[in-house]
Amino acid sequence: MRIDDAVVLDLHGVTDKTAFMNRCVRALPLPSWFGRNWDALADSLADMREPLAVVVTGWQAYAEASPQDWAIAQEVFSAAARASSQGLAVLLSLGHLEDPTAPPAQGSDDSPAPPVPPPVGQ
Repeated sequence: MRIDDAVVLDLHGVTDKTAFMNRCVRALPLPSWFGRNWDALADSLADMREPLAVVVTGWQAYAEASPQDWAIAQEVFSAAARASSQGLAVLLSLGHLEDPTAPPAQGSDDSPAPPVPPPVGQ
C-alpha cells in the first residue's frame, strides 16, 4: 500500500449519516451488496482484497453537526483497519488542499510564501 495511491473520501458539505454513506459509496471501492449502514461499512472495508489507504478530507463540519455519528465512523474505520488482512489505513486530513501560495490562516505560525515575480518583460 502506498499513500500515493490513496482514495480521497471528501466529506465537505456532509452533515448527516445518509450523506456520509452516500459519499462512501461514491469514493470507496465498496461491494454491490453494501447496505449503507455502519456494520456493512466495517465489513466492506475489512474485507478489501487489496491494501487500501483512505484520506478523509473535510470531515470537521460532519464531526461538529453529528458528533455521535462521527464517533461511530471513527470506530468503524479503526475496527476495519485492525481487522483488515490486506492492510487498511485511514488518515484524517487536518488541513485543506488549497493554493500553497495563499497567505497562512490567521494565527498560523507559518510564514507566507514569497511573492512570485512577474515574468520578464511585463
